[in-house]
Amino acid sequence: MSQIQIAEIIEQISQEIEVDANGQAKASVRATARLAGVDDESIRKALKSSADLVPSKLAKELMLQGFETADLTEWKTKGIPDAAIAIILEYYAYEAGRYCTKQARLVCRSFNTIGIRAWIQDKLGWTKPASNSETAMTQIQLLAALAKHLAEQEQHLLQQQQQQTEILHRLKAVEVEQDRVNTPCGHKYSVVGFANLQGLEISVKEAGTKGRKASALCRKQGIEIERIHDPRFGKVGLYPESILVEVFKAEQN
Repeated sequence: MSQIQIAEIIEQISQEIEVDANGQAKASVRATARLAGVDDESIRKALKSSADLVPSKLAKELMLQGFETADLTEWKTKGIPDAAIAIILEYYAYEAGRYCTKQARLVCRSFNTIGIRAWIQDKLGWTKPASNSETAMTQIQLLAALAKHLAEQEQHLLQQQQQQTEILHRLKAVEVEQDRVNTPCGHKYSVVGFANLQGLEISVKEAGTKGRKASALCRKQGIEIERIHDPRFGKVGLYPESILVEVFKAEQN
């Protein structure tokens, strides 16, 4: 689960998040479950058990933080307040045992970072609304903004890695070319390529004859013959310049 995927999830559940005039937010059970990386039925059962004689571990955590049994029951239809969302995320991140999820840890980590509000506001260029009547940026909104910011950073990192890979490929090509220049035999060419370089016309039959002679000389001198794909002739050999010079010189004589 990456920050890009977290940003996508927040975008998908944006219609299930509400903010009142005082800036207090709440989210549906389904939206909260998506953030925690669990199915919404798990949260519904945990909230329902608060009305039973033996409340769930999650219900106990919420009630220890001052929420009433009646509150938990209402959340299933009226939405979960942002303060309770933070507790639920922390529960599925670290305290749910085998039900803990990596996604909950990642979202919880981002959500907890919002506590350093001054730092986040500075990084995201947030300023306080001019009047109290305007909706203030809430924790949910900050989480969305932070997730978007981290997703952009991750995308930038991926682009940098791709550029580095391309540079490494280019450097490798340069090294191969330098190695050819520095070898005693010099550059390597196909028979047709060498003929074109010398300004000579050569038939397919002649190219085949010279290729066989060049191959024989390479084997005699213990030189490895490279093979490349040619759209006209299929696989063709690459021979050292010194070998081709000898073959073409012998033909001329």
